Amino acid sequence: MIHKNVFLLALLLWCLTACSQKKEERSTTDSQAMKEDTPAPAKTKNILFFGNSLTAGYGLTQAEAFPALLQQKFDSLGLPYKAINAGLSGETTAGGKNRIDWLLRQPVDVFVLELGANDGLRGIPPQETTRNLQTIVDKVKAKYPEAQLVMLGMEVPPNMGGTYASQFRVIFREIASKNNMTLVPFLLEGVAGIRSLNLPDGVHPTAAGQKILAENVWEELKTIL
Repeated sequence: MIHKNVFLLALLLWCLTACSQKKEERSTTDSQAMKEDTPAPAKTKNILFFGNSLTAGYGLTQAEAFPALLQQKFDSLGLPYKAINAGLSGETTAGGKNRIDWLLRQPVDVFVLELGANDGLRGIPPQETTRNLQTIVDKVKAKYPEAQLVMLGMEVPPNMGGTYASQFRVIFREIASKNNMTLVPFLLEGVAGIRSLNLPDGVHPTAAGQKILAENVWEELKTIL
């Protein structure tokens, strides 16, 4: 009788051990399957906003500039993009041509070009501005041939002269067309010339104006993200 009880106890222990092992194996297998089925998080991509005071958010905090406002948009939509504000107040296309190499040391997945306004205000010949912008684009394409390219168009005030204004306006369209760039026709659309949306200098957007700039850019940028 004792032998029989010992046998039954041993059998019970064996069953419990075997069941436990199978449960652990099944749990491990299920965990592995869950890991395989769970998609890896999307890699964050860099959007480089390369421009002048309009991009830098002159007179405002950087959080109020349109690149930061677009970052809020990316985050709210769950888009894996990081906005890098490389705006420099007073920058011309000639200055940008020399500065771009340093910025291209970091990965660039989307390049947004906003330069030329200061050229226009200084009356720089459109041909020179065109050459400088093309050089900048060429450098980006050479370093990151797969990067998406976006051009933010600009216009000059009428007091610069009708002929000059016309020649200046087409620069951005021609560069964008030549290089297969997404074009925002006029960055300051809905802001330029409206006193309440500009700082006292009448040139740089207020925080409210920057929100409109962000929407102008987003309307075209969202088509490639």
